[in-house]
Amino acid sequence: QVQLVESGGGLVQAGESLRLSCAASGIVFRPGAMSWYRQVPGKQRELVARINRDSTVNYGDSVKGRFTISRDNAKNTVYLQMNSLKSEDTAVYYCNVRYGSGEYWGQGTLVTVSE
Repeated sequence: QVQLVESGGGLVQAGESLRLSCAASGIVFRPGAMSWYRQVPGKQRELVARINRDSTVNYGDSVKGRFTISRDNAKNTVYLQMNSLKSEDTAVYYCNVRYGSGEYWGQGTLVTVSE
């Protein structure tokens, strides 16, 4: 059974940085795409960043140039480095991993950016 554990969320001021981590357990072979999504109350969950098995990356338009996604395949962990944070980045951030024929979600970690 694949489980994802996120960490690194918290409260920061605008302009500061945070680094999120998501560690996957129950992994036998290299996962497919590993992604970060975020959601605010009343809105749909949106893609923040995705890193594919071949390490190609995609970013949501609102975070391009500020956020960087990376993965450590030896640790089955995906990271999200978030710089120059803005108040509109406040959300619950979810890790998503595609593994085999399945798709798995973490429990979410709250990021709050104050002005």
